[in-house]
Amino acid sequence: MARDFSEDTVMFKVQAEDVNHARDILLKVYEALKEKGYNPINQLVGYLLSGDPAYITSHGNARNLIRRLERDELLEELVRYYLNEK
Repeated sequence: MARDFSEDTVMFKVQAEDVNHARDILLKVYEALKEKGYNPINQLVGYLLSGDPAYITSHGNARNLIRRLERDELLEELVRYYLNEK
């Protein structure tokens, strides 16, 4: 009988240097969006949900920066920060 792996928990680990890298990129992209007059939160959410880099301005090289990371890396950093602040 085949085993159903859909109920198994998978471990996901990120190196400390990856966390700092993701945080730095998020902050730079946030600032670039703010400088251009966009609502950075709305734009970042749009990008995270869709994966469409058009949500991120090219100002300050922000679009290229954010594309260096996988969306799961960005989401992990956001969740980590949110939970540490509570």
